[in-house]
Amino acid sequence: MNSATIQSLPCTIARLIPAIDAQDGAGVKLKRSLGRGGNTRVDPFLMLDAFSSANPNDYIAGFPAHPHRGFETVTYMLEGHLIHRDHMGNEGNLKSGGVQWMTAGRGVIHEERPKLTNGVMRGFQLWVNLPADEKMKPAFYQDIPAEQVPSISLPNGITVKAIAGSINVEGQSLQGPISGITTEPVFIDVTLPSNTHINLPITTDHQAFIYQFEGESCINDTPVEPHNAAVLTQGNTVTVVSGDKKSRFLLLSGKPINEPIAQYGPFVMNTMAEVEQAIQDYQNGTLTD
Repeated sequence: MNSATIQSLPCTIARLIPAIDAQDGAGVKLKRSLGRGGNTRVDPFLMLDAFSSANPNDYIAGFPAHPHRGFETVTYMLEGHLIHRDHMGNEGNLKSGGVQWMTAGRGVIHEERPKLTNGVMRGFQLWVNLPADEKMKPAFYQDIPAEQVPSISLPNGITVKAIAGSINVEGQSLQGPISGITTEPVFIDVTLPSNTHINLPITTDHQAFIYQFEGESCINDTPVEPHNAAVLTQGNTVTVVSGDKKSRFLLLSGKPINEPIAQYGPFVMNTMAEVEQAIQDYQNGTLTD
């Protein structure tokens, strides 16, 4: 492979995963793209839910106490206020622009409930898989306020926020508050004014996707409409172009684990025997021991 090819490996769209209407928790209405089934995962990402409503009936019941084992959950709030509590004694206030990053590891029992009784509740929950040798490590929780999520504003009106990993955009470097994870996740939030474009670097050995949640974008002349996840081909750069309206999307990439996945609800392990053990541990009250 010559040096010119190494320098430029543009990503294109391998497939689109449209989000479908779903419910979770105690009836929270959301849109689920990744995670609708085994063929809609993008290793190491298991699931991506987007929730957005100004109707309290769509979110007020929240997510009562429930368990997790074997992966990490990331909640990114755009608008609204969620309260987090878990078995470790953590109490978090997740407000607009803030992030909750929780490593379930061996086991977590937690709940998330809206603080507001009216207004808009909007954000995302992402599930990131853990490799086999980390699935039973101790649980860990971080509550990251909006002011600790770095961002840059470019001269053409583009803004980029970094939740996890590092990225260099037009000569400016951004380091998100989350780093040092085996799967090396990169999680950024990009806003494009109308009729602009941005070139974003992709780590070559990562799998990556873009989730469009406001306006519309094009990648290699292929439109990406709202609530679609555009899974990218291997490469080291992607060019995203906005249309006649403002565009906003998430870019996520990570190092694939390439291990078997056995999942039953909130338990994600490598074999069904391990899942059955997780269920038994939860029923016996030893999930978090």
